[in-house]
Amino acid sequence: MNLIRNKKVTFEDLGLIDYQQAWDYQEEIFRRVVALKISNRKLPDSHRQPTPNYLLFCEHPHVFTLGKSGDVNNLLIKESDLDRVDAGFHRTNRGGDITYHGPGQIVGYPILDLDNFFTDIHRYLRLLEEAVIKTLAEFEVQAGRIEGLTGVWTGADDPVSARKICAMGVKASRWVTMHGFAFNINTDLEYFDYIVPCGIKDKDVTSLAAELGNRPDISVVKQKLLRHLADLFEMKLLTDNIKVL
Repeated sequence: MNLIRNKKVTFEDLGLIDYQQAWDYQEEIFRRVVALKISNRKLPDSHRQPTPNYLLFCEHPHVFTLGKSGDVNNLLIKESDLDRVDAGFHRTNRGGDITYHGPGQIVGYPILDLDNFFTDIHRYLRLLEEAVIKTLAEFEVQAGRIEGLTGVWTGADDPVSARKICAMGVKASRWVTMHGFAFNINTDLEYFDYIVPCGIKDKDVTSLAAELGNRPDISVVKQKLLRHLADLFEMKLLTDNIKVL
């Protein structure tokens, strides 16, 4: 099958949105892209349509989400007590264990047909991490990776004191991705006390605000992150509601 590579990516900032609503929206886009790929396989090259790509940014009200292979025991608060802390809980179909989403966090959902870019999930995850690392560097925060652990960490050169600043959990089918990353900016870190973040018991969680000692403008962080994602993936962004610095 001859591929029509389309590196145009439609960007949408959904703002503060309920987790289930955002998940439903992702699923709708994901199903359309996969359906088009399947349909293309039955057509001659001249009739095949390029598959679209999307990148969604949002924030969520307080919510804990559990990956399909995660351990529910890593939720340290009873589900019946979640209303007390104004939080929801969802079991999801992404990879990874349990994490928290909330206001002041950039949640990114790339829905990309990797046939348009490269068919390598390992490389895909590393580029998502690299975009976050480069964004943090612009705020003079040194961050990196820890061998065997997905995500981005400050103090990564010392595994004992390393702090996770960006968690990741993705799903891919027919090389189409969904779910993504959660980058702590002005996040209320106390909510992480209700879980074993990502199922890792001996590591702390941090935010850009905690590392800087002040609250950055999340819209500025979004702009810088978007630019690095576009550069690393060689995306042609389609957007008219955010300026890429």
